[in-house]
Amino acid sequence: MEKTIEDPPTSAILLDHCHFSQVIFNSVEKFYIPGGDVTCHYTFTQHFIPRRKDWIGIFRVGWKTTREYYTFMWVTLPIDLNNKSAKQQEVQFKAYYLPKDDEYYQFCYVDQDGVVRGASIPFQFRPENEEDILVVTTQGEVEEIEQHNKELCKENQELKDSCVSLQKQNSDMQAELQKKQEELETLQSINKKLELKVKEQKDYWETELLQLKEQNQKMSSENEKMGIRVDQLQAQLSTQEKEMEKLVQGDQDKTEQLEQLKKENDHLFLSLTEQRKDQKKLEQTVEQMKHNETTAMKKQQELMEPRNKKAALTVEEQLAQQVERLKAKVEAGKACFLEKYKEYERLHKQISQLRAAALDENFDLSKRLSENKMMYNALQREKERLEGENDLLKRENSRLLSYMGLDFDSLLYQVPASDEGGAGQNPGLVYGNPYSGIQESSSPSPLSIKKCPICKSDDICDHTWEQQQMQALCLNCPVCDKIFPATEKQIFEDHVFCHSL
Repeated sequence: MEKTIEDPPTSAILLDHCHFSQVIFNSVEKFYIPGGDVTCHYTFTQHFIPRRKDWIGIFRVGWKTTREYYTFMWVTLPIDLNNKSAKQQEVQFKAYYLPKDDEYYQFCYVDQDGVVRGASIPFQFRPENEEDILVVTTQGEVEEIEQHNKELCKENQELKDSCVSLQKQNSDMQAELQKKQEELETLQSINKKLELKVKEQKDYWETELLQLKEQNQKMSSENEKMGIRVDQLQAQLSTQEKEMEKLVQGDQDKTEQLEQLKKENDHLFLSLTEQRKDQKKLEQTVEQMKHNETTAMKKQQELMEPRNKKAALTVEEQLAQQVERLKAKVEAGKACFLEKYKEYERLHKQISQLRAAALDENFDLSKRLSENKMMYNALQREKERLEGENDLLKRENSRLLSYMGLDFDSLLYQVPASDEGGAGQNPGLVYGNPYSGIQESSSPSPLSIKKCPICKSDDICDHTWEQQQMQALCLNCPVCDKIFPATEKQIFEDHVFCHSL
């Protein structure tokens, strides 16, 4: 069977809501031999009218909805339903699409609403065997056939009763159809009123679209200004970061110099401590010399004899000279100590000043850096907010264009009406710049604005504005200047493509 790309119409209607007696299947075998085509014969009842989307499917016995078909074929509509031969139809299923198992299946006629209108008796797909060839008729089978005939007669009577009921339903449906036609006329009048409202709404949306375009241009210019401002702040921030790095490097150098001064201070302190120890030793020596002088004086008093006077004077002079030398050494040590102490005080004061200056400078730089970062973050948030508003305006613009029946992509093919403008943009393009129409319509440059042929004005007047609006709703061929409506985008593209052949 050759299936079409389109799937058959189905529904989830249960078996209780189906009418199996409107299409009758004839000459249905108990089993069909696999590998061969199967022809399905069926007959329409008197009051059943087939439609174009009706189809016949093969269903496995036990199905619940029409979506459980195994394969299907479209129904061929008869030319004349009043002809008796047109009531009897057939359809052929190809062997390739038939089931390969030995389960029980049946034919079902489904209309285009997905409702079953007829079903056949169950059958199988299995090979023929000897048991099937041998025909044995018994009394029980004869009785079964008679019983089946009685059931068929009973079903025929039920079909007749159903036919009368269907005729009554048909008359009711005719009355309802008349009522529906009256309702349709009412709806048509309402539809005309709605079309007028839609036209008014479309005009309103066109005005709003122009306003949104102007707002979009303003937001774009503000966004560009904010971008330039952010770039400037970023450059300033990078410069300040470099200065901060230089200051940090200078701080490190000053820290190293401070460490070196600390080492020199420690060295001076050690030397000062040693000098203090030497001074103590000198003081002890002076005390010892004083003690020796006192002892010598006592000895001098004891030695009053003339023979010892000369020796005592010599010893006294030696002791006096030694005391003078010791005093000179002590005075020199004190002077050196005072000088070293003053140098230590000076270095300590210089270190304190350098440390305070470095701390103040680091604090100022940190404060400036934090203020610049806060300003940068605020500008970045403002830029993101403006970009978000710009995106919202673009989406609103696209929505309004789609509501008006215009495709935003088709506007990209608009080119200037003059050949000089299109050739001056980019000589490498065969059909001109496809984005030039949008750019000129959104922000026309002073060179692209021509004088108005009506009022001879260099500025944009009402006449040039109407002309630009007409160009926005049309597509101009860049080769032969042929004009197409914006709704015929495909025809315009095919026309431009033909110029390249």
